[in-house]
Amino acid sequence: MPVRVKKMRQKNSIKENDMPLIEVHVIENVFNAEQKRQMITKLTDAMVSIEGEAMRGVTWVKISEVASGEWGIGGQSLTTEAVKELAAGRKVA
Repeated sequence: MPVRVKKMRQKNSIKENDMPLIEVHVIENVFNAEQKRQMITKLTDAMVSIEGEAMRGVTWVKISEVASGEWGIGGQSLTTEAVKELAAGRKVA
């Protein structure tokens, strides 16, 4: 599950503020809604533990799903089924 953190700039009349944007890309149908909610909560908590509580309200987490088979690793496409097999501790051919 690749995660990227970058700073977003928000312009207002007083000053510019940096806001963390955490992008998570997952293969579709691997994680359910509750698991995604937990990702959002825990990634926000992680950012707050680094940057301080004041960042909680401005930390963005974006979860994007990639269609099964449209993600490649090592020249091989990765499917929802293959990820579930890996998560269960089984080898994927």
